[in-house]
Amino acid sequence: MARSRRGRGPESVTGTVGGGVAELRPDRDRPRGWTLLIDGAPQSHVDLDDPAYLEFSYQRRLGHIADLVAPPGAPLRVVHLGGGALTLARYIAATRPRSTQQVVEIDTPLVQLVRERLPLESTWRIRVRGADARAGLARIPDGWADLVIADVFAGARTPAHLTSVEFVTEVRRALRPGGHYAANLADGPPLAFLRGQIATVHTVFPELALTAEPAVLRGRRFGNAVLLAADRTLPVAELTRRAAGDPHAGRVEHGRALLDFTGGAAPVTDATAVASPSPPAGVFT
Repeated sequence: MARSRRGRGPESVTGTVGGGVAELRPDRDRPRGWTLLIDGAPQSHVDLDDPAYLEFSYQRRLGHIADLVAPPGAPLRVVHLGGGALTLARYIAATRPRSTQQVVEIDTPLVQLVRERLPLESTWRIRVRGADARAGLARIPDGWADLVIADVFAGARTPAHLTSVEFVTEVRRALRPGGHYAANLADGPPLAFLRGQIATVHTVFPELALTAEPAVLRGRRFGNAVLLAADRTLPVAELTRRAAGDPHAGRVEHGRALLDFTGGAAPVTDATAVASPSPPAGVFT
């Protein structure tokens, strides 16, 4: 890895990938920490010395879910739709040894850059497949996964074909009974996309919970929200406790309050789906 001649530590690494210009920027507070940016927008953070460290708030919330869907330390079978710097796959490998994970990432040049500069441990059972998320999901055997995590962005937007009832139905097919689905969603006022996604997922899964910073849930600013779904009771109390204790405290909505939050939004189908909204100018600066 390139280093400055004056010994000031690692230098940024850049490369052209399918999604634009990727930059791996060193974290000056963590000796082997790196942030992945695509066209200047932060995507992932990895600490090679501590793969259980999660820097970004939305990744912490996904990490809480990975912690709570099974007894501590028990191995999981996980499908990651969207890879980025493979942060969550590293986290699960570190916290749940012997887990088997499949990552579907369409941007193969990005995967190559990440694996070259931020290598995975040889003992981790992580397979990375270069494919569109929905096409890759279709190759997962029925009932194989304990957990499906969707974190797919193209040009800072979730593609339309990953937002529909048909897509979520395919997620449920790949999950074992009692398995969990977690999706990272980004939206801002008036939260029309987020409300529609809750309505969409609820047509397939009976149990839902949503966690995000209060300002996002109130429609005061653009940000990430993590939606959790299953066909069984969710660990809402513990998820609420953990979210409240995060550096950027989150709130959890579930049950009737979450359904009321949708405001009567209609479920999205393949015929009506649109990509998630673009972030406002300057949101990443």
